[in-house]
Amino acid sequence: MSLRIAMVGACPYPVPQGSQVLLRDTAMSLQARGHLVHLVVYAHGEGEDHSGLAIHRCRRVLGDTRTAAGPSWRKPLLDLALARTLRKVLRRERIDVICAHNYEGLLVALAARARPVLYHAHNAMEDELPYYFARRRLARAAGRWLDGVFPKRADHVIAPHARLAGHLVMRGCATEKVSVVAPAVDTGLFDASPPEKETPPVLYAGNLDAYQNLALLLRAMARVRKTLPEARLRIATAHAGAAAPGAEIVPGAEIVPVRDFEALRRVLAEDNVFAAPRVSWSGYPIKLVNAMAAGKAIVACQSAAHPLTHEKNGLVVEDDNEREFAAALLRLLQDRKLRGKLGKQARATAAKQHAPEAAGEQLEAILLGLLRREAGQDK
Repeated sequence: MSLRIAMVGACPYPVPQGSQVLLRDTAMSLQARGHLVHLVVYAHGEGEDHSGLAIHRCRRVLGDTRTAAGPSWRKPLLDLALARTLRKVLRRERIDVICAHNYEGLLVALAARARPVLYHAHNAMEDELPYYFARRRLARAAGRWLDGVFPKRADHVIAPHARLAGHLVMRGCATEKVSVVAPAVDTGLFDASPPEKETPPVLYAGNLDAYQNLALLLRAMARVRKTLPEARLRIATAHAGAAAPGAEIVPGAEIVPVRDFEALRRVLAEDNVFAAPRVSWSGYPIKLVNAMAAGKAIVACQSAAHPLTHEKNGLVVEDDNEREFAAALLRLLQDRKLRGKLGKQARATAAKQHAPEAAGEQLEAILLGLLRREAGQDK
């Protein structure tokens, strides 16, 4: 049975960062199984999209060029425009099911008053919302309320890992309506370069929002350079003209503009050590999966190192421990053989545990089961 799916992302698209990459890869994994996927997204993005997916954009809101995540006064206006576009797509394309990515996508889908809705959770608001506000306790309480109110209104929920699935169940989602599907990545899109440099650069790739915890990486690099003065840090980001806060404390830090997925792919193809300082536990850093697919040796903090096993396919350190993070970076920078071993294992893990074919098969089964329940055929 071929489905007509509206995949809603309340975000600019394309942008070479986590949510948008997950949105695209999820859509392509379903389209590869013969389903017709319509992306419904904001009017703007960065670079060109070469996915071949049908894309429907909402009307442009004045000044809506922002690609960073997080709250802004334009978001409600953009989401209202997106809900109107979604309603048009639902009627015109005779959509069978809505797949809503992230919180705003869920709200847009619910506002369209159509069923069934599959909510693809990217995070828990109780975990992530405090990173955007000074009054963190109040933000955490607000996030807890959001987690308890909206996800359970979807007909089914997809979580990228078991901890987030458990959190959403604790906040009111029915256990039988929550499934875990690991993010998909096509390792064939990435070139795995062998470690050749005596001292490769340390690479961070992604947005510069507070939850990425870049301050830890900058402090760790300051320690690294005391032992290895020639060590360099590269920060690859889609943020136009961005400069990482505190980068001045790391001599030689370089900001690398990454405008599209092809640019990200080229950066990951270079010989480097990949750093993921994030400690926010609820999301699933797509940057990690991409780095694994590219055969990178990775250092990550424990709470967000979901696909990594210490010493097997990466080095995992205690959250916010700059001494451990620096020591792990130094170890990889000074051991070419270890970089090659961990990178090879990381790529193998990505190919096995994050294969688009497997993700597409899981999602297809969930969507078909959801439609059967809606039709009253699954008693």
